[in-house]
Amino acid sequence: MRGKLPRADCHCLGGAGRAKLFKSLIFAMQALPMNIEFDPAAGEVRAASLAARDAARVLARSPHAQRQVALRAAATALRARMPELLAANAQDLDAYEGLLSLRDRLRLDERRIEGMAVGLEEIADLPDPLGHVLAEWTRPNGLKFQRVSTPIGVIGMIYESRPNVGADAAGICLKSGNAVILRGGSDSFHSAQVIHAAMADGLRAAGLPEAAVQVAPGRDRAFVAAMLKASGLIDLIIPRGGKGLVTRVQAEARVPVLSHAEGLCHTYIHAAADPAMARAIMLNAKMRRTDVCGATETLLIDAAIAPTLLPEIVADLAAQGCDFRADARARVILPDLAPATEADFHTEWLDRVLSIAVVDGVESAIAHIERFGSEHTEAIITEDAAAAELFLNGTPSAVVLWNASTQFCDGGEFGFGAEIGIATGRIHARGPVGVEQLTIFRYQVRGDGQVRS
Repeated sequence: MRGKLPRADCHCLGGAGRAKLFKSLIFAMQALPMNIEFDPAAGEVRAASLAARDAARVLARSPHAQRQVALRAAATALRARMPELLAANAQDLDAYEGLLSLRDRLRLDERRIEGMAVGLEEIADLPDPLGHVLAEWTRPNGLKFQRVSTPIGVIGMIYESRPNVGADAAGICLKSGNAVILRGGSDSFHSAQVIHAAMADGLRAAGLPEAAVQVAPGRDRAFVAAMLKASGLIDLIIPRGGKGLVTRVQAEARVPVLSHAEGLCHTYIHAAADPAMARAIMLNAKMRRTDVCGATETLLIDAAIAPTLLPEIVADLAAQGCDFRADARARVILPDLAPATEADFHTEWLDRVLSIAVVDGVESAIAHIERFGSEHTEAIITEDAAAAELFLNGTPSAVVLWNASTQFCDGGEFGFGAEIGIATGRIHARGPVGVEQLTIFRYQVRGDGQVRS
């Protein structure tokens, strides 16, 4: 207890003494950390954070090879625990009551579990992100300066249904020397426990503290609220989930937040696009997986080619069960399409639904993206290099692609091994967040007796 109550015998005090004591008691009670001492969830977060801080100090000084051993052993443990993890995931799926279109996010199978294990091994194989000299220089007085990469400290990760996020986040944090406290969605509670057990197996095998990776002990939402208030205990909060989660975290957090907005991604088909390429990319960008944040939600197509190419694209997508919301210009070409409202262009569908707008060139496409987009991922399909460069340099989003599917916005595809999320803010990291993005830097200054005049 931080505040110490003054010790005195009230019976021995006069009126003035009792008044002074009363005031002292009031000040002492105001100094008590009420939310920590008397809120069970806050107490759990405080205990977890203190253990994580101790573990983070060990990780920051650990040899790269030791962290690699932990990651590879965790991958082996995931494979060994596959039957246990599949059974736990079946429990989660049986209890799932959310949107049917999002159910696939929760589901694990042998292929996905193997993918999680491979991701940990790929993270292990990446270069050590710690201790890099990012810049160095010498001042006229002889002082030698170095800017050196270092871990952030303790990460709080709050995520929704996808259980694989827990493995990815744990692996990236471990590699980058950060301890992490994971609070997954209630939907994936049983799966998260088994994944955490595999990570603990890896840490033990490497002789690293198990508190380097922790999970919330239950499903109580108060644990999330306590994490958001844990200033001085948790160094960074990363929310990964829907707009509601991210908005809540941004509004309530007393800890710095690295977040992403919804994945309202656009594919723009320029007048100089190769038609066959445009059709293939658009089909993949929308329909490969509709429930990922890199899926294209809006098609922008140049007016010059829309009459011939748009019907073919719509036919391709409709054959795979896609529905459409089209603006007035698109409906002149395809009158049977449902009309789009302004709200539709602001919607991250995460389903087999696509918004369509006809535009007049690159600047018109960029203007539409700036108005409706979330600065996540955009793509241009064109054979015109000048148009592509204008789009690449003029679009404000975290990731912009030329002649490629928006679904490449993924840490694994970037060569990061995995990702902890896609950052769309404009401070610190942007795009897929991997091990390098979870480091900061500090300065080391070496002298030989200099004093400042």
